[in-house]
Amino acid sequence: MAGAFTLKPVDANFMLGDHIYGVLRDAILGMDIYDPATDLRLDERALAEQLGISRTPVREALVRLEQDGFVVVMARKGVFVLRKSIDEIAEMITVWAALESMAARLATERATDTELASLRRMGKRFSTTKASARIEEYSEANIEFHQRILELSRCSMLKSIADGLFLHMRAVRRHAMPEKDRTERSVVDHIHIIEAIEARDADLASRLVREHTMRLHDHVIETWTELSADLEQNAAV
Repeated sequence: MAGAFTLKPVDANFMLGDHIYGVLRDAILGMDIYDPATDLRLDERALAEQLGISRTPVREALVRLEQDGFVVVMARKGVFVLRKSIDEIAEMITVWAALESMAARLATERATDTELASLRRMGKRFSTTKASARIEEYSEANIEFHQRILELSRCSMLKSIADGLFLHMRAVRRHAMPEKDRTERSVVDHIHIIEAIEARDADLASRLVREHTMRLHDHVIETWTELSADLEQNAAV
């Protein structure tokens, strides 16, 4: 089954609480939640068995995950990983574009040369050919690149708001990256963004980041039509 939800048993002597929450959260982040074949249901009993613990700490972790917007509890149905609708995805990408665009502007003013060099190293890790051949690895590097721009803004509130969108933005980017020529275009876009930030050109860096993210928005609207019905049906799940 696509996006299999797998967990490792936990040492019985380990202090639980935050750890179980983190384990479940990381497992959700590893799922391709926008693949229609992915089973989004989380069975409390099965999770406890996989972890080798009682159901109580699992139940408590699921409550926290629901509060943080990772899962939803459906009466008489169970617990499901939250999947956004197409309209919600489009709106979320638009908000992210605005946040990261401002982050890029701030990075041109606040990031040190050493910090910008780290961004350049990230951009040089993959050529267009290498990125296409190692799509899973590049997908993760792509996410790290965008998070790095947010960090370089040195605006903690801006990054905090963006972090609230991280789960679904990560899932959307991961699912969309192999589609069409997005990988090759992403590599090229990143280099242009880096050059603009290195040149301390705030207007250009802001515009390039915004356009780069909005291309993802347009791609989802134009090409995820086959998934639309499934996503709308499962939006509440």
